[in-house]
Amino acid sequence: MATIVMERIGRVFISLQQIREVPRMLTEAAPSMPGTVRDTEVPLYFRERYICTGYRPLNQSWRYYFLSLFHRHNETINIWTHLLAFFVFFAKLGQVAKTVDFVNDPHSWPLLILILSSLTYSACSVTAHLLGSKSELCHYVFFFLDYVGVAQYQYGSAVGHFYYAVDEGLHRHVHGIFMQTASILSCLSCLGCCYSKYYNQSLPKRVCKVCQVVPSALAFFWDSSPVAKRLMSWSTASNDPALIYHFGQVAFFFSCTFFFIFPVLERCFPGRCDFVGHSHQVFHVLLSCCTLCQIHVYQLEYVYRRKLYSRLHRSNEAALFVQLYVVTLVVCALITAIMLRKAKQALDFKAKSKR
Repeated sequence: MATIVMERIGRVFISLQQIREVPRMLTEAAPSMPGTVRDTEVPLYFRERYICTGYRPLNQSWRYYFLSLFHRHNETINIWTHLLAFFVFFAKLGQVAKTVDFVNDPHSWPLLILILSSLTYSACSVTAHLLGSKSELCHYVFFFLDYVGVAQYQYGSAVGHFYYAVDEGLHRHVHGIFMQTASILSCLSCLGCCYSKYYNQSLPKRVCKVCQVVPSALAFFWDSSPVAKRLMSWSTASNDPALIYHFGQVAFFFSCTFFFIFPVLERCFPGRCDFVGHSHQVFHVLLSCCTLCQIHVYQLEYVYRRKLYSRLHRSNEAALFVQLYVVTLVVCALITAIMLRKAKQALDFKAKSKR
């Protein structure tokens, strides 16, 4: 008996030794990765306010930037917050698809647009933060793609708000223009963000923020007007299970907007938030929470308000909103293509002038 016990202890000891060797084996197997650099070692258009260190060097191989997903730099948390959010949204889609017939029920299509737009914006954000540091042209390409993701998510939110949350009074006044206006505002938001990125070095930072924030703010207030109307009825509809989630999505949105506009954390603690804790990371987390509230609340609304929204919206209206979603995507893609062409021409001119 003692012999058997000693043999098992020996096996455990050997296993522990092997486990301790795993980090060293992984380090030896991984390719050599250049370390991060300071802000003074990267061009101005890559620098973020009050972020001093943790920048990845430019003009490395694509493999380097893909593998940087697993290394420590000042974009690591930005990447992983939206990458994890993507998987959560995807799992949510699978969960919802078990009870919702997305194929045969047109009334479910606005909910599907919301979830797909959420997946798209999180995937675009991950791509931009992961690969946007390779070069100036890549920076423009991937962040313009990110702005397309943001714009189509704005439309996805609008269609959810209007289809499931609207009441009869508001619907009577805006049903002919609501989604068309939401589509136009989404395109303007994409244009404002691309314009801000392109002129980032020639315009003051505040002007760039205005170009980004104002169109998005207009889109938010227009798109969220059905939700605002619902929240005003809190006292008369306190037993409505959706109201707490509507309040949550609004609170999360205003919170994430604050951290997007004002880099308070890195400004108050310069140099201490370069890798973990700067405001854009908080913005990512809060935006993901806002999106989860939206998906959950419209899953509830889809079930409990069916009698109302099926009466308010015409039988072909859901299909029209899907078509408008595609049109919005195409227009945003054209906007980014035009801005990218301008950026490439400017970069080519800059390269020729240096020769």
